[in-house]
Amino acid sequence: MPMFPTDPWFQDLIAQINGSADYLEAAETWEGDITFLVEAEPDKGIPVDVWGLLDLWHGACRGGGVVDEARGYASAYVIRAPYSRWKEVVTGDLDPVRAMMQGKLRVQGDLPTIVRYVRAANELVHLCGEVDTTFPDEA
Repeated sequence: MPMFPTDPWFQDLIAQINGSADYLEAAETWEGDITFLVEAEPDKGIPVDVWGLLDLWHGACRGGGVVDEARGYASAYVIRAPYSRWKEVVTGDLDPVRAMMQGKLRVQGDLPTIVRYVRAANELVHLCGEVDTTFPDEA
C-alpha cells in the first residue's frame, strides 16, 4: 500500500485516472497540468514540502509523480495546503472546490477555470480515494 504523498502513491493515482471512464468524460476538454503542493508537517511525518504533478490532458493523465520545486511551480495550476488538509481531501472528508473557494486550499492559476470543471475535480478526488493509501501519521 503506497504512502501518501510519495511517488508510488502518485503513480497509482495516475493509473486510476487513466482507467476511469467517468474522469475521461468529465475532463474531456480539460487542458493543463496540476501540482499538488503538500506542505511539510514534520510532526505528522512530512519533514519537507512534496510536489506531486499530474499532467492532465483531455481526460487522461500523460504522466507525473513527485517532482522538484522548479517543475512544480512551472505547472499551469498549483494547489497548496498542509499535509493534514490534503489528507482530508484524499479521504473524502473535505470537498476540494469548496476548500479552494474558502482558501483552505490555495490555488495558483485560473480558479474560474477549475470551478468550471467541478465534475472533473470531484471525480479526481474520488479516484484519490480509490488508491490504497497509507498515511505517515498513521503508520
